[in-house]
Amino acid sequence: METRNNHALIKALLDCALACEHCAASCLQEEDLSMMIDCINLDRDCADICTQAARFLRRDSVIGPQYLLLCEEICRLCAAECGKHDHEHCRQCALMCEECADACHAHHEPIHQD
Repeated sequence: METRNNHALIKALLDCALACEHCAASCLQEEDLSMMIDCINLDRDCADICTQAARFLRRDSVIGPQYLLLCEEICRLCAAECGKHDHEHCRQCALMCEECADACHAHHEPIHQD
């Protein structure tokens, strides 16, 4: 998977990571913080994994296309959790995560070990 063909995917990954970081920071400001713990944790995990996926793709890592499978999974988990909350930052994060998951799905390869 060549970098020049991945600009849109890398942008989707980084946009998702930023949305997750924003959501996590915003969740920390909510009144009932105990209700937001799962959201915060998944936001942080998703942001980290999306950022790492973008790094792998940017440097044409041989594991980049396979790593997108994991990235798709965490994005869907994060979207589902954020979708449980009525906060605008959660709704926006869920949307970005779903879009990123779909982009990852269109580009990932199955994991294979030698």
